[in-house]
Amino acid sequence: MTKPISLALGALALTGTVLTGTVLAGSGTAVAAESGKNWSAAVAENENGHLLGNPEAEVKLVEFMSYTCSHCADFARSGDQAIKLAYVPNGRVSFEIRHLLRDPIDLTAALLTHCGDPAKFPANHAAILNAQEDWMAKARATTQAQRSRWQFGSNGARRQAMASDLGFYALMERRGYSRVALDRCLADEAKASALAETSQADVATYNLQGTPSFVVDGELLEGVFTWPALEKALGSRF
Repeated sequence: MTKPISLALGALALTGTVLTGTVLAGSGTAVAAESGKNWSAAVAENENGHLLGNPEAEVKLVEFMSYTCSHCADFARSGDQAIKLAYVPNGRVSFEIRHLLRDPIDLTAALLTHCGDPAKFPANHAAILNAQEDWMAKARATTQAQRSRWQFGSNGARRQAMASDLGFYALMERRGYSRVALDRCLADEAKASALAETSQADVATYNLQGTPSFVVDGELLEGVFTWPALEKALGSRF
């Protein structure tokens, strides 16, 4: 588990501490599919995050994550696909992803994953997390001149500098985005404020202590930070 850094939007405009974590392993087990609608492609953006699957599911799973959390990247590799393939399609489990913002790089990445149609979010989310090792290495190797660019000018200009230095533009352009569209998303102050405010509200509401954290049917799962532990918790609901 990686501890969150709760920051106001003004502080988020500045460069933050880039944290790393230990990689954890996990595996998944399937829930038998039920007849009826396949919910695997359903994605809806709400005021808190993105909800995958049936909004009326009997079991509502929420992940609070950070793009600069190595444990979250590992969960995405081991747990995301298992949940989306084995739990979401039959409509019994919905999977909502919310952002617990830790630093300015995290906010920059979150704005990029939200860019465009909500249906693009799952693949944007996966692309950023799958490449985390590469862009985190770039972040650790930044020069003083680069870090200075991250601290001057408008908030949008700072985030655009981060996106350039960390390779986010190239990553998202491979996903079909134009530079103009990406710049527009990075300069979206209303979205940045909403993400920061929601992150802080979620920390207070659920007493979140780190990332990833999981809530099932409104209840924080204490001590559950990996896919094997979450899989066990989900299994007890059926």
